[in-house]
Amino acid sequence: MVIRMGRSFGFAAAVTRACFVALRSDPPGGPARWSRVNYAGRTVGLHAGPATALGSALGAARVHPAAAAAVAVAGACGAYDDAAGADDPRRGFRAHLGALRGGEVTSGAVKLFGIATAGLLAGAVLKERPVDKVLAGVVIAGTAHFVNLVDVRPGRAAGAVLALGAPGVLRGGRAGRLSAVAMGAVAAVLADDLGERAMIGDTGAHALGATLGTAVVLGNGRAGLAAHAAALVAATVLGGKVSEAARTLGRAGE
Repeated sequence: MVIRMGRSFGFAAAVTRACFVALRSDPPGGPARWSRVNYAGRTVGLHAGPATALGSALGAARVHPAAAAAVAVAGACGAYDDAAGADDPRRGFRAHLGALRGGEVTSGAVKLFGIATAGLLAGAVLKERPVDKVLAGVVIAGTAHFVNLVDVRPGRAAGAVLALGAPGVLRGGRAGRLSAVAMGAVAAVLADDLGERAMIGDTGAHALGATLGTAVVLGNGRAGLAAHAAALVAATVLGGKVSEAARTLGRAGE
């Protein structure tokens, strides 16, 4: 078991790091397209986002194709929002759904429905009974959203992935391997994230969250899925408070 976990961790970390270095060395479209200003006014690169998404998706593909598909779609939806919604100040489900009711399809709405659809389709493959399929979809999409909710300061999302992934690794099996994939991918860019040289953005946060979500699905029965789904729905409803808690965590050290 330890060897399999180590291989999954190492594979995702190696792919992520190689992609990160390649993108940073020769960014498609030029450096300006990949630059963002963070909360502290520092210019950081978005290279860690696609890198962690690719590392997670390829690592997940070694475990289950449905997991890989969910991760890839989540990352792609996040990438679209990173590119198209960079200047959109609206945040959260309510804002994007409100815009949708007014006839405007925001990048956030596209991301919301894209990830939800991917989660439900993956859940339909990974579970047998209808109720479990729906719960699995909620868990995958909800975990993808949760990791993005806490991605408000350097290291917050990465720390959440490492903390949430550790119990999955201890569980072993396919769930453990997927947890190791997420941890390996984020570990490969952790120093750059903490050093405010790079950020994982929506691309990385959603892909990493979807990876952890599929790990939860593969490692739990109905009771476990229901408990996780309830917690994730609550986190979504309290999204602003969750983000604020992550924002203030460790503020004294910043």
